Amino acid sequence: MNSKKLLEINDLHAETNGIKILNGVNLVINEGETHAIMGPNGSGKSTLSKILAGHPSYNILSGKILFRGNDITEWEPNQRANLGLFLAFQYPIEIPGVNNEDFLRLAYNSKQKANMLKEIDPLEFLQIIYDKLNLIEMDPSFLLRNLNEGFSGGEKKRNEILQMLLLNPIFTILDEIDSGLDIDALKSISKGINEFISSDDSKSLLVITHYERLLSYIVPDYIHIMQNGRITKTGSADLAKKLEKSGYTNI
Repeated sequence: MNSKKLLEINDLHAETNGIKILNGVNLVINEGETHAIMGPNGSGKSTLSKILAGHPSYNILSGKILFRGNDITEWEPNQRANLGLFLAFQYPIEIPGVNNEDFLRLAYNSKQKANMLKEIDPLEFLQIIYDKLNLIEMDPSFLLRNLNEGFSGGEKKRNEILQMLLLNPIFTILDEIDSGLDIDALKSISKGINEFISSDDSKSLLVITHYERLLSYIVPDYIHIMQNGRITKTGSADLAKKLEKSGYTNI
């Protein structure tokens, strides 16, 4: 396992709408590692994911976020994304009037431009995106629809993973990607995620979930329990099975 630090969170305290949610989060994720965060509702899991991505509604009170050796605590979301951080949302929003294919191509070219790489035309883009669609068994007709408009919960989650495959981040956060998925969709999406992660041993993953089921398909190196805005316990993948039997209180 590569021991080079990719993400380091130091004593992070944060709030939103005047309510403090994170109370001193510390976490290190090295290149090539998969980590999972579990915890009861309201423990701060999704808040942490949004703060890592730079969501403007969440305010950091103290602490630091280091990513690829850079202090990104005050960085804008697009700066973090261009450096290789990606968040798959728990509740992807619908954007009427914005074609899914156009959105994906503009997102891809925006990252290309930021990294001084060649932007591509629509025909070149189609050649790239069809390979990604096949990986997660997503129908090409979704490219012609407006972004997430009328999509089921599972279809929205597939579209989030499609964005991940296209943008090729070095660090991906999956915020409850399993919610709203039936077993077949979960298997298909997990297969695509695992192939993506295994394609490069420097890529890392942070999975936020309530359920052990997802972690039987995407097996983490470490599981962290979050309670009251802090990580209170860290263990191996077996920790999820203990949670299923005993609950958070006994752990």
